[in-house]
Amino acid sequence: MAVAPTVRRRRLGIELRRLREQLALTVEEIAARLDWSPSKLSRIENARIGARVSDVRLLLELYSVDETHLGELLALAQASIQEGWWRSYSDVLSGKFAAYVALEDEACTALTFTTYSIPGLLQNEEYAHHVLESGRVIAVSTPRQVARRLESRMRRQELLHRKSPLLFSAVIDESVLLRVVGDGGVMRRQMFSLLELAVMPNVQIYILPLNVHRAPVFSDTFTLLEFASSYDVIFPDVVYIDTLSTTGELQDDSITHMYRMSWEALKSVSLPADESILRISRMAEEWARR
Repeated sequence: MAVAPTVRRRRLGIELRRLREQLALTVEEIAARLDWSPSKLSRIENARIGARVSDVRLLLELYSVDETHLGELLALAQASIQEGWWRSYSDVLSGKFAAYVALEDEACTALTFTTYSIPGLLQNEEYAHHVLESGRVIAVSTPRQVARRLESRMRRQELLHRKSPLLFSAVIDESVLLRVVGDGGVMRRQMFSLLELAVMPNVQIYILPLNVHRAPVFSDTFTLLEFASSYDVIFPDVVYIDTLSTTGELQDDSITHMYRMSWEALKSVSLPADESILRISRMAEEWARR
């Protein structure tokens, strides 16, 4: 499986392409000047291969980049060749999901909407294990593969607890709180886990009640990732769609804007954060009585 590129590698490719296009030069023209194949430059710009720092320097000198920006981009080039932690899980993470994990790992904000389970970053280990086990109904997985996927999911959750944590806001359909995963004990403990996470300053949870009209009507789970400027390079928002038949990322501005507006619309008809916590607390009590 191809290794999912880091956001740093993608940032570098985007900026190198921008600098070339700013000079109205083609891939073929630059490749000829450096005695490269056009495919090499194209793959660097599209983050399909890593770029050696020496090659990046040659490009930047050719583009007459000023010293300040040159230093930023050389630092980015050095950082971009570092492998992401998810590479060690390439045996159990699909190419598209590994690409998402790479994006998520460097995002500053995530806005998610889910209709079928607690968001992965908010699942406790027990609940996550049952979710991953249920996937064996439609895809053959060995117990070892399930354990590896569970390990990678727990590793992803470190994003919420690092020094500069991911700002995570989730709209969760109320049906998710009612749907049995494992048994009543599993659900009760997951509700308590949500309550613990909901008081973290970087986590916001909103419950979308079943008794309100929602527009737009979405059945798909999606996550919108936002990225801070880094190394003086802007990286566009990404929306990730996750369904049984469709999985992948979209970066088109008009599409990400549509999903942002959709998420805001869903949040507007959800319970406020404090009322959502009360709803989760009541559900914990309900599961305790079952």
